[in-house]
Amino acid sequence: MKRKTFLQFTAPSNIVMLVLLVFPLLYALWLGMNFMTFRTINEPVFVGLDNFKTILNDPAFWAALRWTLVIVVVAVSAHMIIGFVIALALDQVKGRMRAFYLAASLIPMIVVPLVGTIIFKQLFDPPGLFAWAYRSVTGNIFVFNATTMKQLILVHTIWIVTPWAIVLFFAGMQTIPQEQVDASSVDGANRWQQVRHVVIPHLRPLIILTALIAVMDMFRLFDNVFVLTRLNPVYASDTVLTYNFRTAMTVQRLGLGNAIAIILVITIVIALIPLLYVSYRDQIKDR
Repeated sequence: MKRKTFLQFTAPSNIVMLVLLVFPLLYALWLGMNFMTFRTINEPVFVGLDNFKTILNDPAFWAALRWTLVIVVVAVSAHMIIGFVIALALDQVKGRMRAFYLAASLIPMIVVPLVGTIIFKQLFDPPGLFAWAYRSVTGNIFVFNATTMKQLILVHTIWIVTPWAIVLFFAGMQTIPQEQVDASSVDGANRWQQVRHVVIPHLRPLIILTALIAVMDMFRLFDNVFVLTRLNPVYASDTVLTYNFRTAMTVQRLGLGNAIAIILVITIVIALIPLLYVSYRDQIKDR
């Protein structure tokens, strides 16, 4: 296809992307270069890059970014591994029980995030089931502090995102040609060897896609962190988005909030570059 023809076909989507992505991003960049509060929102004061310098010199921002990166690394890795293992197990189940187990695995994704997070936290409150079990086993009362709160955030985050990986991997496994599996069995391959040499290579593009979506989702993590911590600084568990919310809404520094958003977008792009490169390289090889 000629480049001119390609551009003509893609022009509508390019225009939509330009309107929905580029213009808001440029506008946010401009807002991030102004001093604004709710009282002065109609009379912004241009301060150039001062907001960005303020954010980059704030230890609280770097603490929030480090914690966000920990969530990205741990939650993305864990939920993909757990999702893949569960999808493999579901692939071996036949009949109506497969539908039952698949539906049960989707419960964390079906429950409203706010409601699910509140119920999850109540399990660790003094009357909660897990708090009672912890007290029965250790003899100590479960206490919410910076360490336990971060552990709860990781556990809950993995719990709510794993169903997405299960669905994608399970659907991908249904597209594996049966003749490949049969040929590997004839060659004497055991189940682990089939997974390694047949299933994983077949799901490689889907694994990369899942990782891309998961990384973006983890960087914008907000709901469960907000509910679990109530933005209490004692827990030292701010992600970049909760730090942004605290800056823009609580402190009412809207210019700083937009500057944080721009820095977050740049961080996400940098984090996605390795995955995008691997995806691009795979597409070049397939041509």
